[in-house]
Amino acid sequence: MPELPEVEALRDFLGEHLVGHEIVRVLPVAISVLKTYDPPLTALEGREVVSVGRYGKFLALATRDGPWLVTHLARAGWLRWRDPLPDGLPRPGKGPLALRVALANGQGFDLTEAGTQKRLAVHVVDDPLTVPGIARLGPDPLADSFDEAALTRLLDGERRRIKGALRDQGLIAGIGNAYSDEILHAAKMSPYKLAADLTPEDIHILHEATRSTLTEAVERSRGLAAGRLKAEKKSGLRVHGRTGEACPVCGDTIREVSFSDSSLQYCPTCQTGGRPLADRRMSRFLK
Repeated sequence: MPELPEVEALRDFLGEHLVGHEIVRVLPVAISVLKTYDPPLTALEGREVVSVGRYGKFLALATRDGPWLVTHLARAGWLRWRDPLPDGLPRPGKGPLALRVALANGQGFDLTEAGTQKRLAVHVVDDPLTVPGIARLGPDPLADSFDEAALTRLLDGERRRIKGALRDQGLIAGIGNAYSDEILHAAKMSPYKLAADLTPEDIHILHEATRSTLTEAVERSRGLAAGRLKAEKKSGLRVHGRTGEACPVCGDTIREVSFSDSSLQYCPTCQTGGRPLADRRMSRFLK
């Protein structure tokens, strides 16, 4: 799933390639991707793109005197830049193509989604803040206002594990499964530590790890073409997706805990005092 650093890099890329250009066609290939009907997709046609914004994991394209095109790439979605766009109209079918946006200069982009669970979402709205997923977002962790005091307020009374708190978009916007693993590894913190039990020193360490991990990931991705961002994300991860490999900090073996539809990775030496966490597949209890 694209998370804050990749979506921020996409925002930069699209800002460079879209702003100042006219949208001539918006072609829905998978009708299920469209979550709004008023304004219609045709309201974007003939409009100049004037800015590209990011709200958590949402991308938002503003048009001159027209509506916004807002998208969430979900778990298996992606944006593919096309220069030039293929000739002819895309055909609906079982492929990954969900929506195509064509520009007057012959360029454009496709929104694609792999797999059978179709969650990629496109909204055409007069105000991106009316999109339900954006309206409920918590603060952006890279915003200047996201300081230690803000993080303390957010986690005060949170009787759940810090891994889940970091992933809650209503609490903090933009962090998903991968970067929550990376942040907690950088903070040397167990993913199952209760958020409400964090001390002021814990908050300081977690805040620093959050800002540095996300900032470094954004910087690694900045300036890359859209097609290279997935590979860059994977290459920059230290623990997430690296079960069985050596921790780059201490050399211990990276472990995994699996759930019904996701998993987390961590280093026992760095994060849990050398003690492996129980896998939910084998135990009902996480210690």
